[in-house]
Amino acid sequence: MTEVLDHWIAGATDAGESDRTGPVYDPALGVVSKHVRYGSAGDVDRAVAVAKAAFAEWGEASIAKRQQVLFGFREILNQRKDELAAILTSEHGKVLSDAAGEVARGLEVVEFACGMPHLAKGAFSQNVSTDVDVYSVKEPLGVVGIISPFNFPAMVPMWFFPIAIATGNTVVLKPSEKDPSVANWMAAALKEAGLPDGVFNVVHGDKEAVDALLVHPDVASISFVGSTPIAKYVYETATSHGKRVQALGGAKNHMLVLPDADLDLVADSAVNAGFGSAGERCMAISVVVAVEPVADELIEKIRDRMGKLVIGDGRKGCDMGPLITREHRDKVAGYLDVAATDGATVVVDGRDTDYDGAADGFWLGPTLIDQVPTSSSVYRDEIFGPVLSVVRVASYAEGVDLINAGPYGNGTAIFTNDGGAARRFQREAEVGMIGINVPIPVPVAYHSFGGYKASIFGDAKAYGPQGVEFFTREKAITSRWLDPSHGGINLGFPQNS
Repeated sequence: MTEVLDHWIAGATDAGESDRTGPVYDPALGVVSKHVRYGSAGDVDRAVAVAKAAFAEWGEASIAKRQQVLFGFREILNQRKDELAAILTSEHGKVLSDAAGEVARGLEVVEFACGMPHLAKGAFSQNVSTDVDVYSVKEPLGVVGIISPFNFPAMVPMWFFPIAIATGNTVVLKPSEKDPSVANWMAAALKEAGLPDGVFNVVHGDKEAVDALLVHPDVASISFVGSTPIAKYVYETATSHGKRVQALGGAKNHMLVLPDADLDLVADSAVNAGFGSAGERCMAISVVVAVEPVADELIEKIRDRMGKLVIGDGRKGCDMGPLITREHRDKVAGYLDVAATDGATVVVDGRDTDYDGAADGFWLGPTLIDQVPTSSSVYRDEIFGPVLSVVRVASYAEGVDLINAGPYGNGTAIFTNDGGAARRFQREAEVGMIGINVPIPVPVAYHSFGGYKASIFGDAKAYGPQGVEFFTREKAITSRWLDPSHGGINLGFPQNS
């Protein structure tokens, strides 16, 4: 009988009231490793009630107390990061080095949140009028909901909850049901670090749990990362119920390659950014826009590097692991037939790739497609797999127009040795995160993460300064301490003097 992963509520595992469960797979083996509880609306109600009760004390806890907990969690995470990475690999499938990198990027935000005493300071203006001072304070929102995706089960929750907790909020996390164990590991680590019971809770499940969070009257905000259609649904549903929302959606990220670029650097970057984590990244490069005449040479360099990649079980030191589920693998593989039908050239077919892993694993090797028509769904859709498309253009201007014409605006990159072209690109590209000779321009923790257009819903980006603003609300106080000699009545409108 396989293990059943329970919720985490009030500082302990909790089986909940629902008997529904779902399978959790080991993608490299293609077998069910455990089952996970699917929470009901009642389970969400209970978790929110616990978080609301905990907020009464945590929201009033000193900044020093909150900081001590975050520092403790940081130490546990740093000391046991290999343990967390191994759990991540076993359920997601990404290779151990990639899993360790994910934990490290999440750790950056924890360290950023450790500086909250400075980050959450208000402002003070003395004597704005005679003997009148004005100052502002940042206060927590209350209970906040976080809904995270399968592709980064450690990093994405850590984009949000360290800042939420450091600013005095309490949390209900609904992780992906595909790789849920990381969330419970982090919950136990937070408890070990001294976080009071009820401040951080985990409710597993599917749409029922998500919808219960979106409409719950005691949840003040929702943070979400996922596909664009679901992000839009989350944003519209939660805002219609009076919640503050940051909902990060999908992407179709382009790499513009100018003729003066270092093509060896470009080829390395395209392979790294296109096939890392089997392409299951919202910041993956999925389209190389080659300004002619470089396409043929660049494709040969990319194909050569692809041929040296080892595909297999991420625990064996391979370069790329499997996809998350069999259904997702089959969906991604289906685009290769579409490409051929639409007139593109499949240069490297990932279905033919050898792999070092179990026969039942969810394998699809790196795929390279040339001459992809922009009318094809291979170009338009966020495939979310190891499929790299090449589109050929005649000029820089045509490439920028192509990037800006798309519905997404998450990340993009330009590769060039021309500083003027790079500066022009950073102004003209209608994209939220831009790399210059950097293929995956994910900002460090003290900046903020988020795109343009259909890649984000709501005004607030994730983590960094915007994360602090999102999880707090500002209160302005106007203060006068009168001296004993004051007197008189004046019914006129107050004026500065």
